[in-house]
Formats: sequence, structure tokens, C-alpha cells
Amino acid sequence: MPETRSDRKKPTPFRGPLIAARWTTRTVGCLVAMVFAASCVSHADNNLSGEPAEQAPESSLERTVRGEGVFDGETITYTAALETFDIAGTDDRPAARLSAFSYIADKVDENTQRPVLFVFNGGPISASLWLHIGAVGPKRVSAPDDLSAPVDAFELVDNPHSPLDVADLVFFDPASTGFSHVVDGGDPSAFFSIEADAAQFVDFIEAWLARHGRDGTPVYILGESYGTMRAAEAAGQLAEEGGPPPAAGVFLMGQAVNIIEYAQRRQNIISYVVSLPTLAAMGWEQDRVDRKGRNFETFIAEATKFGETDYLTALFQGNRLEDDELRRIADKLEEYTGIPADYYVENRLRISKEQYRTELLKSDGKVLGRSDGRYVGDDPRGDASGILTEAYLKGFKAYLSSVFDLEIGEEYKTLANVGGLAGWEWGGSSPFSHFDYSVRLNDAFEANPGFRLLIGNGYHDTMTTVGAAEYLAAQADWPMEQVRLSFYQGGHMAYSIDETAEAFGNDIRHWVEGSGSWANGGN
Repeated sequence: MPETRSDRKKPTPFRGPLIAARWTTRTVGCLVAMVFAASCVSHADNNLSGEPAEQAPESSLERTVRGEGVFDGETITYTAALETFDIAGTDDRPAARLSAFSYIADKVDENTQRPVLFVFNGGPISASLWLHIGAVGPKRVSAPDDLSAPVDAFELVDNPHSPLDVADLVFFDPASTGFSHVVDGGDPSAFFSIEADAAQFVDFIEAWLARHGRDGTPVYILGESYGTMRAAEAAGQLAEEGGPPPAAGVFLMGQAVNIIEYAQRRQNIISYVVSLPTLAAMGWEQDRVDRKGRNFETFIAEATKFGETDYLTALFQGNRLEDDELRRIADKLEEYTGIPADYYVENRLRISKEQYRTELLKSDGKVLGRSDGRYVGDDPRGDASGILTEAYLKGFKAYLSSVFDLEIGEEYKTLANVGGLAGWEWGGSSPFSHFDYSVRLNDAFEANPGFRLLIGNGYHDTMTTVGAAEYLAAQADWPMEQVRLSFYQGGHMAYSIDETAEAFGNDIRHWVEGSGSWANGGN
């Protein structure tokens, strides 16, 4: 019956075999553009994205395997499954058959409700493979320290930082991504809006909990990039009466919920202020700033404070700014970014992140990566950090082949063709429309007094920035003792760095458990 809402070691190179700890396999049945570029990347294998292809029979997709791993020092045995869920249509949305990868640990304490962490990427709209194989699953792709290394130098390794020791994991792929798709001749574009996209996810949560007998279990949501908009809207929908219980927590990684505030239009002076810490981090990474004996944290803190005070005031004054003050501000901007003061004077103290990528190393004929400004390339139209997504895709295919005995091809969609950013319904239709997606989190806080919100970002991410995350938290009306900010070395997928992957996993663990800085309200 279709499920409806009413039914209440050793690193292993890709070229070699995957060495997994005691795996056994059993087949069940017969198994935007630039803003969200890390979630809608230029994939190396065009067969895994693009126009919808004929779907493989679901009976050939579903898989269940047993696994064992060590996570945060604890040995966990678990069941991993690729499952499909039939979601009934409504007047506004077609029926869909959604696929998901689930990892369920063997239960130790029968008297406790083990949390479930639902995980997805952005786009719009993308499959969840990036977080799956990059950070949260039991295996992850480890990137070499040498940022110029080829894709073959990336390795698929055990992931001791996965939070499987504290929560079961579910990787959600919305319809038109992964193996998920609409059925009965439905129109995929009916889901191409923030509200409908989130509603689909809420339906999926309900179906997953019902199938696994987990009604009442604490639900945590981790979304990345555009997925942070889905996460916020879904948390708001879960807070409404008549559906699943409200969310226990949301993690916004590479948050975009206040993107209207930091999109870089020339007249949007806030965007330049919140981008300054990112420019400073990239200037530091490329050794184009005078560190003056400061460490990274101190340098970024000083740049941030300057941006929020003198720089913001100067931008607000615009062409009324006195020449000597214009020069003083430009000199400070050169100190923090490595871009000559004269350039800032000529450009009225404004330099976009895209300009910065091409200007900083222009004399060397180089350009910084877009999703991760630590990477350096030659093509200003490309993204030097795109090698990360190429490596993740390659690693994910190797993982599915070795562990699930599943070869993926045209039927698997890394990215849906939604017609670009203009093809998505963002919720507003005029210059006076309200695009503050963060307000849906207010409902989540009200519905669950213990709700915890974690906001994370990579310092070298030019699309979603640490400054924008700080601004989001500073302007919100949330109970701040239930909010944490966590910033990482790295870009949009900061967890590509091994040390960041560890910090990222620990942050998830503390967020779910209410431990670490969450204990006693952080006091």
C-alpha cells in the first residue's frame, strides 16, 4: 500500500576495492547559479544530471546491508538501506516515489527514543550525496592537503566523525533528484517552490517515521546551502498542528535563509560588510595580507569589527564621504584583503566577492575558487574548487558499488533541471515581497521550548559567508541561549578538510545530545 500522510582503516583510493569492516549484503525484493554553486555544480559525469531519464524499476533499487564502524570511539553495528517511499499527491502536488539512504544503529537501550537526523543538500534542487559521502555517512571522501592534487589523490575512508553513535541518519533526495521522481504522469515543477519542496520533505519525514515505527522520536534536520531554506520552512511546517511532532533542532550549514540581505547588488551596502571576513580569510590563505604577528582568529575578528563599524558608516555616507576618510578606509581594506587601496578608492570602497576572486591574484594570471577560495585556478569562468564535487561524485559511485552492489547511471540525478533560479518559486512577486525565510524558525522555537539551532559556515566560502551568518543571528528574535554559531576552515563544503570534518561531526554530536557548549545554556 502506498504510504500517505493519513496512514499515520585504511584509506582506500577510488581505483581499488572498498575495504569495509564486516559487510554482508542482502537484496530486498529483487534494491544559483553562483549562489548555490556547490550544490548545483558542474558535474564531471553528465550522465548523472540533466533531463529526466527513464526510471529503473524500484525493485532493482532497494538494498539492505549490515555494517559496523567506530564512531567517536564507539563501535556501532547498524543496518544501512536504500529505501523507496510512495507519497500520495494532493490538490497542489503530484504523487511521488522518494528514495533515501538510511543508517539505523542496533538499539542498545530499549527505554530511550534514539534521535533521527534527516540530511540533505541544496541546489535547488540537489541529491544529498555531497553531505552523505563528504561528512555525515559512515564513509567519507578525504581530500589531500595539496590543493593542486588531481582527483585520483582523493581517498574513500572510514568516517569516525559520523554522528551515527548519537543518531540514526537519513539522507533525503527530493523528487527529480537521486532516484526520486514524481509518478502517474505528474508535473515535477509542482515541487519547484520553497513551500512545496518543504512540504514534500515533511511528508517524507512522516512516511519514514511511520514505516520504522518511530512516531515521537526526536527529529533533527541538517540542510546545506539552499537546503537551509528547506530546513527552515520545514521546521515551520512541522510546528503546525496536525502533522508530525515539531523538530527538536535544525542545523543550517552554509546558510542562505537571509540571502536577500547579503546578495551583492552594488547598492546593498550590508553585503560588502558581511563579505569582508570572507575576503580577509582568503587574503590570509593566499598570503596577500600583512599578518603583523596576529593569528588567524584575531585577524578575522579585527576585520569583522572594522566592517561592522567604520566600513559600514563609510558605505552609508557614500559620495558624501570626505576624501581623507575615503583614503583611510581604503588603506584599512587593503590591510585586511590584500587589494590595493587605490582600487578601493576607484570603486567607492566596493568590491564584490566575484571581483575579489579575479583581482587578488590577477598579476599571477590566477583566480580563486568560488565555493572554496583556498583553491586557485586559471579560468575566471570556472571554479577551481569544483574538483571537490568531482571527487565526491566519484567516491559516491565507488561506495554504492562496493557496499550496496549498485551501479548508478542515467537514472540517478545529482541535480534537477528546474530551469535555473528563475524557474524556482521563491515566495515573492514584487520588490516589496518578504523573503526572510528565517521567520519560520520562530515557529519552531515556539512549538518546542527545547528547540536547538546550529548555524555553520566555512571561512573561505564566497557564496554563503560567515559574516552573513553572524548578521542572521544578530538580527533574529530567537532565544540566543538555544542558538550556536560554528565557523570552519574551508569553503562551502568545509568538511573536505579532515580537521573540519572532525569539528563538524563533533558539533552535530553536541547539538543532538545537548552537550558541549549546549550544556547548561552554554554557561
